[in-house]
Formats: sequence, C-alpha cells, structure tokens
Amino acid sequence: MQIPGHIDPVPVPRPDNVTARADGRIDLMGLKREQIRDLFAEAGLDARQAKLRSKQVFHWIYHRGTSDFESMTDIAKTMRPWLAERFVIARPNVVEDQISEDGTRKWLLQTDDGHDFEMVFIPDADRGTLCISSQVGCTLNCTFCATGTMRLVRNLTPGEIVGQVMLARDALGEWPKGVMDGLDDEADSGGYTADGRLLTNIVLMGMGEPLYNFDNVRDAMQIVMHGDGLALSKRRITLSTSGIVPTMAKVGEEIGVNLAVSLHAVTKPVRDEIVPINKKYGIEELLEACAAYPGANNARRITFEYVMLKDKNDSDEDAHELVRLLKQYKLPAKVNLIPFNPWPGAPYECSTPERIKRFSDIVFEGGISAPVRTPRGRDIDAACGQLKTAAEKKSRAQRDREAAEASA
Repeated sequence: MQIPGHIDPVPVPRPDNVTARADGRIDLMGLKREQIRDLFAEAGLDARQAKLRSKQVFHWIYHRGTSDFESMTDIAKTMRPWLAERFVIARPNVVEDQISEDGTRKWLLQTDDGHDFEMVFIPDADRGTLCISSQVGCTLNCTFCATGTMRLVRNLTPGEIVGQVMLARDALGEWPKGVMDGLDDEADSGGYTADGRLLTNIVLMGMGEPLYNFDNVRDAMQIVMHGDGLALSKRRITLSTSGIVPTMAKVGEEIGVNLAVSLHAVTKPVRDEIVPINKKYGIEELLEACAAYPGANNARRITFEYVMLKDKNDSDEDAHELVRLLKQYKLPAKVNLIPFNPWPGAPYECSTPERIKRFSDIVFEGGISAPVRTPRGRDIDAACGQLKTAAEKKSRAQRDREAAEASA
C-alpha cells in the first residue's frame, strides 16, 4: 500500500472479543500484536507495513502508555490520521475515584456500552497491588460477599481487563520518562528509562469469577506478562477462584500465574451455604484440583482465602479440620484469614479479634502459615467482599448532582 494521505476509512471486521463502539472504530487495547497486525492488513496495509506498524503501535501502547496515534513520533505523519480514522486506544471511563484514609484507592469505571464495574489499588511499603475485575457483576451468589448479590451483566473483554492496569498506571504516573528524538519512520521504538514501579502486583479478585471468563482473562494476562507488553512477571499475578474445578488446570497450563482459592469453610453444609458453587464442585474435588495445579510447590504456594464469620466457620474445630484437609492433600499452602467486611444487609458478623487470633494460632501450630489480612479501604467500601458498583448504591441522577456541585 502507498503511504496514505487522507482517504476514506475501509471497514475492518471487529474481533469477537472487542466491545463494539458507537463510532465504528476498533479498540486496539487488549489485542495481541498479531491481532493488530492482521487488522492493519485487513484495513489495507501490505504485509511488511502491517508487521512494522503493529510492532510500533504495540510498543507505544504498552511501554509508553500512549493512547494518541499523533504522539507516535516514529510513525510517519501521514500514517497517523489513517490509524486514528480506523482505530482507537481506549481506557475504561472513570465515573468516580475515591481515596481511603489508609491510602487505598477505588475507581468506579464504566465500559463504552455503559456498564459499571470497580477496581482497587492497595499501596504498601514494599509493594502496590491492583485488584482488578473480570466481569460486570457476578453469578456465584456467595452470601458473605456484596459483589455476589449483584446480577451478572456480562464478561469484560481483554481490552477492558488490560485497560484497568493501564488506567492505574496512568493515575500513578508510572509510564517511562524519555524522548524519542532522532528516530525515523522505520526505527524501532526505544531510548527511554523506566522509573521504579508503584504497581508491582495484580490480583484478579475484583468483581466476577475469572474462570467463568477464562479466555478473555487469559488473553489479557498474556499481554500483561508479555516481554514487549507490560512485562509483569507471572509470579506477581494472582488469580482467585471460588472453585471452578474443570478450568483450574488450564490456569496453570495457559497462564501460569499464582492461584488463590476462596475456601471459606471446611464442611459441606457451611460451604454449601456461603459458597454455593460447592454444591457442584465439593471441597474434596476442589482440593484434588489444587493438588494437581501445574507449578504449585513450596516456593509457589496456593493461597486459600478464608473469611472469618462469627459462629459460622471460626471454631477451634474448624481450624483443626482446615489443617487436616490441607495436610491430607499434601498441599503447599498459605491461608489468608480475612476479617469479614460488613456491608448493608449482610447476614453475618465478623469474628472477634480474639477468635481470629486463636484460629490463626491453631493453623500456624499445624505448620501452615495463616496471617490475618489487615482490612483496607473499608471507609470507601473497597475492602475484600465489599465491591458492588455505585450504580447499585446510588442513582445516576444523584451522581450527576454531585458532579455538578463539585464543578460549581
């Protein structure tokens, strides 16, 4: 193809895993480099140009955080409008941005087709963890979890999942600083230095069950881990599941990230009540899948999440049974004890600090690490189990009034 000037856009078929846009352009966020190359070829570039431009654009998106084709200085000036007419590099829309008194930050986000979801950033002295969502709503109906009371709207696309990471890096000012001076049209992008990262870890523990959106989660995480993408180590990514047993092995085989399991109970009656998926995939079947998880070892232990519910799952007997089960299946395990975070209408209370400590001591004495997680972001409903979009907490009219008042 000749280097284009201003020409009419050629319709390009939209990939199935990309959210439709009202303007007809295709969002490149969350697409692999090979997908971008193929889209460029379908739009009219010859094979050589499509390969070169996809490499350049992929680099600009993920290494430099660029969302404007005009800023891609190593791409010919005549090419940039051609790209902008057909494609876009989008982020989720920010509806609300809250910061807790403890530094935790929560965003209410919105997809291009108008659905709300949330993500949370948790800063610590030695790390910064971003908790991202994989679905709008949830279908699991876990009774202790506010998110579980929402209806499932739809899966998030790879772009909407990766876009959360991109948006967080935008907000934290984490993109590399540098210049691209002297690079010509054919040059590979480079010449910058990366600053120290605030966002060091990702957990798929936000809204939704990741394994009910496996393909999109896999594709998104492969971009996050790609050496030419965001280049985050798989050891710094943790996927949390309530126990979708048939898909768990695929996580280890196709993504290879750390696994966390929402266990929360050690007997069938209690887990059936608080984690209803247990009626389909029971505790024994779940633990067998954990024992077979690819890559699990003492250096990469499986994390078992256990929310502490007063007089429900917090007895000495429960603690001893937890130790017995994990040892029976010879699991390289760590147990995160999570004080229950209350939400309006919740049917449970949090175990007392004394009871939580006693439970932790028993598990530690059994030879298994069982730290108590410090609640973060409770004052902005950002703590574990509290994510439920503000769309269901307040009316859109109320948000509009608040925005107008803030502007005034």
